[in-house]
Amino acid sequence: MSESVNLQRDTLRAATSTVSLSNRFDRRPLLVFWEMTRACDLACRHCRASAQRHAAPDELSFEEGRNLIDELAALGSPRPILILTGGDCLKRPDLFLLLDHAAARGVPVALAPSVTPLLNVGAIRALREHGVRSVSLSLDGAIPATHDEIRGVTGHFEATVQALKDLKRWGFHVQVNTTVMRPNVNELAAIAAFLVELNVDAWEVFFVVATGRATAGLELAPDEIHEVCEFLLEASRYGMTVRTVEAPYFRRYVKDRAHAQATDHLDQESSYLRDDLVARLGESHRGLRAPSVATRDGKGVIFVSSSGEVFASGFLPLSLGNVRRQGLMAIYQDHELLRTIRAGKFRGPCGECEAVDLCGGSRARAYASRGDPLASDPSCPYAPHAAVMLGVGAN
Repeated sequence: MSESVNLQRDTLRAATSTVSLSNRFDRRPLLVFWEMTRACDLACRHCRASAQRHAAPDELSFEEGRNLIDELAALGSPRPILILTGGDCLKRPDLFLLLDHAAARGVPVALAPSVTPLLNVGAIRALREHGVRSVSLSLDGAIPATHDEIRGVTGHFEATVQALKDLKRWGFHVQVNTTVMRPNVNELAAIAAFLVELNVDAWEVFFVVATGRATAGLELAPDEIHEVCEFLLEASRYGMTVRTVEAPYFRRYVKDRAHAQATDHLDQESSYLRDDLVARLGESHRGLRAPSVATRDGKGVIFVSSSGEVFASGFLPLSLGNVRRQGLMAIYQDHELLRTIRAGKFRGPCGECEAVDLCGGSRARAYASRGDPLASDPSCPYAPHAAVMLGVGAN
């Protein structure tokens, strides 16, 4: 296993085992996302960033980016993982200089580039030489027609698959990001089977939030989300780690399944997605690979935009300050909204739920649907009216 992946694992272990459950993410986040640029040559229909062809004039400079890295380095071990994203981070001309600075300061870095001609074998080799060991790419369909339509580029599916193979060949820890939404939900089993075949290390499934270019019509209903979460549990048995974004209730599924197995009360329900996966790969008797670290928007996660604006996540467009005027950690630690989010003081069912610390709902979806980041997540399949239908206990 590479040094970078070991470092990320050590960071995760330290963050979740050496600090008390009540305040483990109060002082520092686990993940810091930096949207290096909004420049991107794609035009994805669900793009959170509403990316554009060229860099905006107000992007953080090299010196400001270096200062951001220095602030993370000053936290000491375990340092947050810095995830460089965009737009397309490969369009930053100073990317490799910043990677070198992060490596020199001991800040672990992961990269989330776009699949364009910029992500060629030469760039992949250069990323490796500059210390990057973990890269995530997006794949939003099991067939070219679906993925290419979502990404807005003909031939993008084949280019993505080739890039994944190249990254694996160069020894990267490879994660695939899939945004689940109405146009591709029925392809999830086929996507999972394909990723197992490609031997990817992790699958991160994003549940679309109506922000940026994404519209509410792309979102799934709670019963559909329940189906997907049940399926994702099964998908995590085939050798790749499965995580979710903007669906923290998946952690409750993981907890309930683990409890049911431990007490021999597992009553696995039928699922068309699960059945499809088993038909493709056969039954798996491996354990779950679905980590349940209790992060959420603003709790263990923080996002810095290309212009330095700070958000609880990239999907929650409510500015908390700007790193040009205030340190990132001061904003993270002291902003009233973030303190409230970490305390789990929500309105409605989310605030009354016994899983408020483990889950707490998507704050981004609460804001997108209700205009209130402290409201309940309307997509939660554990809503009181659904408890009987879902057949879940209170713990």
